[in-house]
Amino acid sequence: MERPAALLERDKALDRGALMGRKLRIAMMLESDGPGGAEMMMFRLSEELRGRGHVVVPVGPANGIGWLGDLFRQAGVSPECFRLRRPVDPGCVQDLMRLFREHGIDAVHSHEFTMAVYGAAASRLLGLPHIITMHGGFKACTAMRRRVALRWAMRNSDHTVMVSRATQRQFASELGVREERFTVVPNGVPVRAGDAERVRAEFGIRPDECVMLAVGTLERHKGHSVLLQAVSRLKRSSIKSRWKLIIAGGRGGDEHQGLLEHIEDDDLQDLVHIVTNRNDVPDLLALADVFVMPSLWEGLPMALLEAMSSSKAIVASATAGIPEAVTNGQNGLLVPPGDVRALADALAEVLTSSERRAELGAAARERANREFTVQVMADRYEALYQQPRALPLRSIPKRFTHRDRGVDAPLERQPWPT
Repeated sequence: MERPAALLERDKALDRGALMGRKLRIAMMLESDGPGGAEMMMFRLSEELRGRGHVVVPVGPANGIGWLGDLFRQAGVSPECFRLRRPVDPGCVQDLMRLFREHGIDAVHSHEFTMAVYGAAASRLLGLPHIITMHGGFKACTAMRRRVALRWAMRNSDHTVMVSRATQRQFASELGVREERFTVVPNGVPVRAGDAERVRAEFGIRPDECVMLAVGTLERHKGHSVLLQAVSRLKRSSIKSRWKLIIAGGRGGDEHQGLLEHIEDDDLQDLVHIVTNRNDVPDLLALADVFVMPSLWEGLPMALLEAMSSSKAIVASATAGIPEAVTNGQNGLLVPPGDVRALADALAEVLTSSERRAELGAAARERANREFTVQVMADRYEALYQQPRALPLRSIPKRFTHRDRGVDAPLERQPWPT
């Protein structure tokens, strides 16, 4: 006999309430571990959750470079890892299930495409709440098989989070789903003081020089090539302000060599520095007078929010999620993505006026402190962990099951690289 609707709703409410108010054991999973925005967001969210009494078990790639794992180890957390042996690896699902059982995991939080799919499969088989966060990767939906896999993962997860409304619109369009299917939780950043003097000598910065800082991997969509063209225009212009540009390129990228060649061809060696794998972005921000983000596409970048929190004058592209944090003329200057002349003109405006830089920087900090803190971000995710939705039982595709390896078999430990 079918149960009355009122009883069914009561049972759902009891299921959702079982996690409310509890200190949780959360598996925090990401497919990459080099310097980058998603990696820093995952680390900062984890640290805030740990400070609230939750236990966080970071899970990263066995074949990574170990940068994120080292951050966790320095914070006193022992990370776990996953291993993909083939493009579709049912053994990875079984490994994750055993890992979740060994650690007594209450909720799983998967970041980006690969962990969204494998995390959904392992969590679903164990009946664990599963949250997906997509950080705006433009490659996530390039192939039909990836779109199919991500839609399946979303259907079998409790919440799918986007870091900006622009990312929400992008994924809804590419996946053919309603925007309301996603929850938007903007990234948050801590307020961190840096030491400008520690890095001033390294880059040979004189007291009368204005420092521009760009932060982002050296990939085409970050727009660093557009930025170099803009500063080449600045060099040829009549502005009297002395300046230097530092590009903190994260883990590097496909554009690295081309950018170096551009610097040499335009004789910018004394004006532009490209550095990678830096753990001292707060120090670079303390040194900087202007933060520039020339991206062609972004979600809601952590680096931008950090610069806002550090009271920097912002010059950025009016693309994707950036206008959700920066209002042109109020707390930063926005230019059309890829527009070299507009970018050069905006940089000239802030380089030639210390008053304008101070005005924009103060407004940026005020908004960051109001809307984009780690605490606000953690509040929103904590609520999602504790409010799983009632999912009907679904079968797992056969390619994600493995007859020969039971979930009770011993877990083969793989250390996260150091």
